[in-house]
Amino acid sequence: MRISLVLASFASFAATLAAQQQYPEGADIPRSLTPAEAAWLANHPMVGLDAVTPPPTGPVDCPAEYEPVEGLCIAWEGTTTQLQVLQQIAVQVTTVGQANMFVYCDTAAEATSAVATLTTAGCNMARVQTFVAPTDTIWMRDYGPRYVFEGDCRAIVDHIYNRPRPNDDVMPQHFGAAKGHRLYGIPLVHGGGNFHLDALGAGEATLLIANENPTLTQAQIRQHWLAYQNLDVTLRSPLPSTVDSTQHIDMWMQIHGDRRAMISDWPNNPGSTQDVICDSTAAALQAAGWTITRVPARLVSGVHYTYTNVVLCNDLVLIPSYTNSTVSPSNAPALAAWQAAMPGKTVVAINCQGLVTSAGVMHCIVMHVPRPRGGAIPTAYLKSPTTATLQPGATATIEWLADDDVGVTGVDLWLSVNGGASFVYPIAQNVPHTGFFSWTVPNLYAPSAKIRVVARDAQGNTGSDDSDVPFAIAGTAFQAQALSYGAGKPGQAGVPTLTASAPVLGTAFPVAFANALPNAPSLLLLGDTPISVPFDGGTLLVAAFTAATIPTDAAGQFGFSIPLPDEPALRGFSFYMQAWVPNDPGAAGAGWAASAGLQLLLGH
Repeated sequence: MRISLVLASFASFAATLAAQQQYPEGADIPRSLTPAEAAWLANHPMVGLDAVTPPPTGPVDCPAEYEPVEGLCIAWEGTTTQLQVLQQIAVQVTTVGQANMFVYCDTAAEATSAVATLTTAGCNMARVQTFVAPTDTIWMRDYGPRYVFEGDCRAIVDHIYNRPRPNDDVMPQHFGAAKGHRLYGIPLVHGGGNFHLDALGAGEATLLIANENPTLTQAQIRQHWLAYQNLDVTLRSPLPSTVDSTQHIDMWMQIHGDRRAMISDWPNNPGSTQDVICDSTAAALQAAGWTITRVPARLVSGVHYTYTNVVLCNDLVLIPSYTNSTVSPSNAPALAAWQAAMPGKTVVAINCQGLVTSAGVMHCIVMHVPRPRGGAIPTAYLKSPTTATLQPGATATIEWLADDDVGVTGVDLWLSVNGGASFVYPIAQNVPHTGFFSWTVPNLYAPSAKIRVVARDAQGNTGSDDSDVPFAIAGTAFQAQALSYGAGKPGQAGVPTLTASAPVLGTAFPVAFANALPNAPSLLLLGDTPISVPFDGGTLLVAAFTAATIPTDAAGQFGFSIPLPDEPALRGFSFYMQAWVPNDPGAAGAGWAASAGLQLLLGH
């Protein structure tokens, strides 16, 4: 009941914000809390509009910003000067960076205007995609989609945004649905700018995260990041709020390679709290084997000027420059530091004077979308079922992820009953890529079954994934069996024997003949109908449609294998064998000895 009341209260507040136009178009909304938001939060707990979900169950990799990028998300919000920064980012990213821009616009009319502006600015418009869905602010880094790979498929880990900005908070849900990407809800109140990571599983954040989640211990916070993003996150002291009102780590650190980072230095504030925090973090990382480069930072008239809040995009590095006369002398040293730290990359400085006064710079207004691992070929990851044994008639949920550079248009589901050697039994064809399918388990005998999910795109490309571990279907239908029937007729070595392994479709099953005359030919009868006809004191047990001569060895034995096609139409079909040994001196009558009949029931 309390949670329901809080949610209702938050929904009411969201409606009030909208009615009062707290985020009017073109306004300079700071990255930090507005006075109205701070007043609200003083008496109301932060509750987002995100659903908390269990964490990913498959292998998880959290891509770093310096790894291959498909594109950047931005929100077409802010002042004219701030929109000009977005334009410059988009031009560089779509040309030099060879990446896409995913542009969120409040209305279709705004999307049309944004396209015209970006076209005029010189963007490669083939790399610009607009999405019509409302956002509140420009600060995409803090609320946008944080990506992981589960298997080889992209998925989103969505936190509860640490600002009461409802349209911003639900943006990842919209983007995930548009891209066909699974979304996981992590139970952390958070701002995405307070987060950095490398490609080796290390993450960095400030202890602001502990203040935002007072019911959780630091160990619990770090465990959530480990469970949802497979990251071992170190929590650092934040800069004082009088220096940086956001207290986000991206305002003084940028990880730009494996165990490589850029960290602010404060040459004009030696010994200050911010200087001590940055120096001690740099020293700790260097002691752990990191390569650290330092760039100057300034605090001028209450504004935190940073050169670590940058955008990495493939072979492009966008760094801020400033026109403030006190700070501008640091532009050139910062550019040189980044060029030295990232050889082979194109480093471009963009004037961010009109952005930094709102408590953020370029890293704060973009969110990275990693490049799909399959390129133009779809990828898939099968999550379930994982139950060891499924009962016939039960409903099992088949769950999967799928990914593509353009979009997955359909999914096929297949069943293997031979441990994944082949998949010839269709479960469902061309179903929508919802990620879930309710499957009524068939009555099959399948001790080693697997499922395959096949994702396809509009160009006909496909990618697939199979169950990692076989499971059993505890049914009875179509069990492959080799069954002896009738009686044989003894010869010199006793009654000849004809045995076989179960004739499983899609395999070559062995047949063994023994107790026959050594080094002599015998006759193998093969048919599809059993009979019982007396012959030479024995019983003819097969209405043969063919016969073959089989030569025995010195021990009176012969073995061979029969390959079977993996054809579902053959399930339940039986054929029959019997062997006859001529001229056996130990056999009565005309000297024929015979085996019993052998029924071969084809199946799984």
